[in-house]
Amino acid sequence: MLQQLIPALRITAFLTVLTGLIYPCVITGICQVLFKRQADGTVIVRNGEVIGSGLIGQNFTRPEYFHPRPSAAGNDGYDPTSSTGSNLGPTNQKLFDRVKTSADQFRKENPDFTGPIPSDALTASGSGLDPDISVANANAQAARVAKARGKSPGDVAPLIDFATHGRDLGFLGEPRVNVLQLNLAIDQQFKH
Repeated sequence: MLQQLIPALRITAFLTVLTGLIYPCVITGICQVLFKRQADGTVIVRNGEVIGSGLIGQNFTRPEYFHPRPSAAGNDGYDPTSSTGSNLGPTNQKLFDRVKTSADQFRKENPDFTGPIPSDALTASGSGLDPDISVANANAQAARVAKARGKSPGDVAPLIDFATHGRDLGFLGEPRVNVLQLNLAIDQQFKH
């Protein structure tokens, strides 16, 4: 039995060091050299103060800002220490009620919008911390933001285009708008 136990302990120790120490250190080093900004969390700093991350959604509720997707992360949403989806199935009454509440709130906040509500304005992402919204969601909110800033929706449209990121590698995913980047551009362009 000892003949079998010693090789098993050796291979366990070897694989622990290899996959638990060496591999993570090498990958971290490569990422710090090649992708430093992303590896450090894409932190956004203004006037020496950290105001957020381009990778983690934040809650904006005031009418002069674009609002993110709903969040199921934590008790009040947008809790980065509790990243998770709701895990509610399509026939779950709680999910139905939450989507209905989100739809009612969207219509109340955006009375000038008459089209179908974009799905990402009603549903949370898998992490609950998605920093992006669809272009359709941003366009649906443009009239509210412009009105709150004393501008026209046409004044806001170029800023939506500025904050829009295309498909990854040209074919993965859909175009999306980073909410924090858009709201910072709105603040910079139209002092409130």
